[in-house]
Amino acid sequence: MRDAADGLDPTVAARLTLTPDGLLPAVVQQHDTGEVLMLAWMDAEALHRTLTSGRATYWSRSRGEYWVKGETSGNRQWVREVRLDCDGDTLLLKVHQEGPACHTGTRTCFDDGLLDSVPGAAA
Repeated sequence: MRDAADGLDPTVAARLTLTPDGLLPAVVQQHDTGEVLMLAWMDAEALHRTLTSGRATYWSRSRGEYWVKGETSGNRQWVREVRLDCDGDTLLLKVHQEGPACHTGTRTCFDDGLLDSVPGAAA
């Protein structure tokens, strides 16, 4: 991972509240339906690459390297919009997803069903 100041617009970098290991969670949503597709991690360099290329680029914590979504699988994410939350500690990427978003081959990483019903929640 690179320093937050490398490549990223300094005004954007100043708004980020990174974890101690220099990361931000990125919630990924289908731009036209609002469907939540996945959660991934970005550092400032991944954000810079995403903003300049239009392709979703993440930091793999397990592999310790950058990855462009769909580079090997063909299930690309074309970024339509990137938002930073009010605390500066979470990103929202609205994307056009080609194919499944999840590495298991499902449309979203949240297709595994409900854990349990929440008392008082509308059915």
